[in-house]
Amino acid sequence: MKTRFRKSGYSDATVIKYIDPENPIYLLSTESEKQFKYVDGKRTDEVTGYRSWYTQEGLPPFMVKFEKDVKLPKYLSLVKFENLQGIEIRYDVYFKADDVTEVK
Repeated sequence: MKTRFRKSGYSDATVIKYIDPENPIYLLSTESEKQFKYVDGKRTDEVTGYRSWYTQEGLPPFMVKFEKDVKLPKYLSLVKFENLQGIEIRYDVYFKADDVTEVK
């Protein structure tokens, strides 16, 4: 997701600027993607996190990173995040969370 030029730490306030807490969020991924550590421009086998894709009406699809491999609900499930935070770096915004669960 693109944003204005800003740089700050992860925060809840950044999430509220881009994701409407009143609108539903849907899972677009069927499984988590591993993120690997790079050293001198070369990928290592060390996994640094996992990420998956989500969408909300009026927004482009966005990724959320997790430190651990979370159990994802079914494709297109309505979800909520535990401790969702965002960070703005240059013209991009990135999100991370502790967990994701299906809303029943």
